[in-house]
Amino acid sequence: MPPRWPRKPDRQDPAYRRLDDRMNFAIHVAIFAACNSGLWFFHNLQKTNWPWITWVTLGWGGILFAHAIYIFAIANYSLPTQKPE
Repeated sequence: MPPRWPRKPDRQDPAYRRLDDRMNFAIHVAIFAACNSGLWFFHNLQKTNWPWITWVTLGWGGILFAHAIYIFAIANYSLPTQKPE
């Protein structure tokens, strides 16, 4: 069952931004897992010589780790302040 939002979605709403960023991170993890498991499956199944597969996995894993650090530690989900006119 998909998540439901109790009010009109607005990117200015901190709770909505937080949920949206975490759902995007979950999609990123799912795509990483599907692609890398497929690559390693065929690599091991066919005994191919793909020296680049380790770098793809490590590079993408590093990007995924940086994404996680940003989402869970750095991102600021407080209300934007209004500038005085």
